Amino acid sequence: MHWLPAPLALGPHRVDPPLVLAPMAGVTDKPFRLLCKRLGAGLAVSEMTSADPRLWRTRKSLQRMDHAGEPAPVSVQIAGYDPAMLAEAARYNVEHGAQVIDINMGCPAKKVCNVYAGSALLQDEALVARICTAVVRAVDVPVTLKIRTGWDRDNRNGVDIARIAEDTGIAALAVHGRTRADLYQGEAEYDTIAAIKRAVRIPVLANGDIDSPPKARQVLAQTGCDGLLIGRAAQGRPWIFREIAHYLATGERLPAPSPGDVRDLLLGHLDALHAFYGEALGVRIARKHLGWYARDRAENAAFRAVVNRAETAAEQCRLTREYFDRLAEALPVAA
Repeated sequence: MHWLPAPLALGPHRVDPPLVLAPMAGVTDKPFRLLCKRLGAGLAVSEMTSADPRLWRTRKSLQRMDHAGEPAPVSVQIAGYDPAMLAEAARYNVEHGAQVIDINMGCPAKKVCNVYAGSALLQDEALVARICTAVVRAVDVPVTLKIRTGWDRDNRNGVDIARIAEDTGIAALAVHGRTRADLYQGEAEYDTIAAIKRAVRIPVLANGDIDSPPKARQVLAQTGCDGLLIGRAAQGRPWIFREIAHYLATGERLPAPSPGDVRDLLLGHLDALHAFYGEALGVRIARKHLGWYARDRAENAAFRAVVNRAETAAEQCRLTREYFDRLAEALPVAA
């Protein structure tokens, strides 16, 4: 029984397994990317980086461009609406360590779409072609594209966009199975992703609602895709990549990590966040990750109450360790 797709070739790079951490603003920073790669992701795409050069020297942008020590291939997502600016952003990021450039045409957020970037671009197929052509010509690394199935239910032009991508030299395509108008509501439409996969020869990765190993198997079977892009399900569960890869390769489910395993992973993640951002900012950013790790547990509210009190890195780590130690010993959690 072997359902795991073959490794994905992106230029000189192999994505093995072809299970990719989706780019998510405020989530897929360097500490989280490194963690997901260690836990089985074949590729982890950076947070969205603006194509506007005026924003490249901000603290946030500089941290998003920090790829020191990151295992290859390093994939950076860029967002914008102007072909020349996106081409320059691609060159700039390659000069700063990017080995794959990913163009964002999938983000449904208003603040992105209102400046005619992200999934707003799907409305203008001629502009999509100009952007893809400009970015592919600008760099000597593989360029990938993230899209949705269309702008809204009446304008599902994902197949046409996919053909444009292939014709302009895009190396691989990731498709979120909703339209821009759907945001994250309803269920992902895998039949549309399957139609996109059938329409092109380049690799296609399916994205949307892939939250368990059996669901991963179902989506691969339904779409015929070459790999999977996993986003929200990895928040607080970075080991989902390892679980899915094992299931697709063997047909067997890995046991869920024990509270002790989660504690050790989480403490390592906290240390990485504190080191990367500095103590004050690292403690604040870590709070949302802590909430995600605990969200499926009955004691979630008690845990949030505990860790949100922490103002220092040492206190945050101590409270987290005590919480998971109590879980491991099956003791009630002190609020």
